[in-house]
Amino acid sequence: MQGETDAVVEALAIGNRDQAPITGAERTLLQLVETVTRHAYRTAEADVQAVRDAGWTEEQIAEAVYVTALFAFFNRVADAFGIVNEGYRQIPPFPEETASR
Repeated sequence: MQGETDAVVEALAIGNRDQAPITGAERTLLQLVETVTRHAYRTAEADVQAVRDAGWTEEQIAEAVYVTALFAFFNRVADAFGIVNEGYRQIPPFPEETASR
């Protein structure tokens, strides 16, 4: 997250949204982003409404969804072509992905 503190970046990099020093509104937006990332087809009107209720505008919500979708696209293209950036910090998988290995 551009412009954030190291504490925020580190907490989010390991998937620790609940312990990250961020606002409740940011936490709610990141929950929507996680839903879109992991299983976009399950995103419901109630998920988006929760983000609206947290104070985010339609434009901000749309931008969050667009950026999330673009990152998924870029990651899939890179994976498909075997593009690897050895210097990039590895982010651990979601807990249930680790359990299924």
